[in-house]
Amino acid sequence: IMDNVSVIAVFTLSGLRDIANYRVILFVLTLLCYCVIWLVNVTIIVTVIVDKKLHEPMYIFLCNLCVNGLYGTAAFYPKFLYDLLSTTHVISYAGCLLQGFVLHSAVAADFSLLALMAYDRYVAICRPLVYHSLMTTQKMSIFVFFAWLIPFYLLLMSTITTATSRLCGSHIPRIYCVNWLIANLACSASVARIVIPAFNYTFYVGHVVFVFWSYVYLIKTCQSSKENWNKFMQTCVPHLFSLTVVVLSLLFDMLYMRFGSKEIAQNVENFMAMEFLLIPPIMNPLMYGLKLTKIRKRVLNFICGKSSTFRLKS
Repeated sequence: IMDNVSVIAVFTLSGLRDIANYRVILFVLTLLCYCVIWLVNVTIIVTVIVDKKLHEPMYIFLCNLCVNGLYGTAAFYPKFLYDLLSTTHVISYAGCLLQGFVLHSAVAADFSLLALMAYDRYVAICRPLVYHSLMTTQKMSIFVFFAWLIPFYLLLMSTITTATSRLCGSHIPRIYCVNWLIANLACSASVARIVIPAFNYTFYVGHVVFVFWSYVYLIKTCQSSKENWNKFMQTCVPHLFSLTVVVLSLLFDMLYMRFGSKEIAQNVENFMAMEFLLIPPIMNPLMYGLKLTKIRKRVLNFICGKSSTFRLKS
């Protein structure tokens, strides 16, 4: 068996065997969803970058959250679209590790950025007098840098650990690669394969606990002031909604991946696997775009301005 381990160069993916009758329809719907993800996220990104009035911590963090949404979905949708039109559903060993790394690091960066946004709202509402001294451009740049660096580093360590494992199988029971499923193909267990993922899970559960704690404190603080409560409803509700959607999507997916029943239909299983790659990347920019007045006004002005220019040229 050990001699055969080194020749594993391709993984097979499952979940797309019974789609021959509606392959084209699924391809069109998936492509449409991916285009919507690009449209809503790029709209927020461009709006924040172009409008200097939006160069504030909250909007910079939001811009990074949208960039992360595009980064994470880029690891899934192009490959999935190709698989929908292909008769063989395989992925190279290196491609599988890369896909797992990008998907996991994108999720981790999501939590890091959402934690930063929670801290920003806490300082803005609870400590407004020191907000501008605590959230300077330099400090904001450092926060964003580490919000990307730490997830990349932690997931790189996890991916390296998975890559150094000897594998005794090549079938991934999913429509995309996940580090946990790759690690399950290892011929033998290792301490690093258990300790590193456990540390990563604990680290980001800590992020979620911090965000919810900060919001409990914010709600208690804002109840005594109508102005603060209005600010909370305007800027914090979409953030809390985004966090809830991400946490529930991931929790549901992880629980199913580990304890799911084989009696569930394959289409339902595929949707649950895609859930965190479909709902948060669309809902996050839409929620912020609709709820945050500055973003909404800038986007509408941009669209209306372009429309007026087009009519004048016509």
